[in-house]
Amino acid sequence: MKTPGSPLRVLVAEDSLSVRAHLCAVLAAEPDIRVVGQAADGHSAIALCQSLRPDVVTMDMMMPGLDGQAATEAIMAHCPTPILIVSASTNRGELLRTYEALAAGAVEVLEKPDGRQPEGDWERRLVGLVRLVARIPVITHLRARMGPRYSAPPALSPRAAAPPRRLLALGTSTGGPGALVALLRALPAPAPLPILVVMHINELFSAGFAEWLDAQSPHRVAYAQGGEALDTLNGRVTLAPSGQHLLLQGGHLRLSQAAPRHSCRPSVDLLFESLAAELGAGVVAALLTGMGRDGAQGLLAIRRAGGLTLAQDEASCVVYGMPREAVLLGAAQQVLALQDIATALMAGSDRVWEGGSKG
Repeated sequence: MKTPGSPLRVLVAEDSLSVRAHLCAVLAAEPDIRVVGQAADGHSAIALCQSLRPDVVTMDMMMPGLDGQAATEAIMAHCPTPILIVSASTNRGELLRTYEALAAGAVEVLEKPDGRQPEGDWERRLVGLVRLVARIPVITHLRARMGPRYSAPPALSPRAAAPPRRLLALGTSTGGPGALVALLRALPAPAPLPILVVMHINELFSAGFAEWLDAQSPHRVAYAQGGEALDTLNGRVTLAPSGQHLLLQGGHLRLSQAAPRHSCRPSVDLLFESLAAELGAGVVAALLTGMGRDGAQGLLAIRRAGGLTLAQDEASCVVYGMPREAVLLGAAQQVLALQDIATALMAGSDRVWEGGSKG
């Protein structure tokens, strides 16, 4: 464990000698960072993590013998350490491994340098993310806890006092892949309401995320195209595309390239605020694990409009940032562990959840 005033101790896992040398040189040039080990494959990364107990691991995805996904799962299960994925993200297979590693407990992801970035830009981002990731407490994360791909929970009858609900909305950031998988697996399919999701993810890593999430849950998952009528989206999970805000206006989804909110595009705030204006009490919304404060004001707008608002609790968050801001604002009517949010979402809907599978 890092002691105050001591340098950050970093383990670099990367099979390419040239890339590994560059990573080490950039990090070692910082007075507050010390590279304590180098691994060229997943087995070595696990062994060195166990023996050296670094503060941060930078993890490549494609390595010989044991890849970065498997190494991440083993590290998070046996010696939990903040992991920054540094990946090329050039093909579908590597993207899917990246999503699996994020779901298994890796904290953040950075693309490898390709020589097209302005001089020094990528290096500054690497150093900044290593420092940021080091501040995030992690817990033992057994990938097996996610269980089988999914199983249908028992049907829930609606609460008689609940106003008519028309839509479920979710917002998340750091830690979001794992949280979304767990939550969607707990919601029976087909969902009687549309489910709209904003998750912050690096644009270079967003291409296959909807496909991956679709394969992990009983729900049909796709990116919004813009123009979809809300009443055609029952039973579907619709994600905001990277780099575009997702809004609901006039009963239809709309995509926007308006200025970022809280440096985020898509912004949870903008989606939630549009839902509050459009549907009012017809919205059930939850703000999940994530860094920053995006979504807190939007969740408050939904609460003020009469919707049901939930926030993930600190103990079950990878990063208790976005939900914390919502709690401080008084935006969340209920603050719940991740495993309890699905039950609250179902109970907050006036529709009967039948259970089943995607069509």
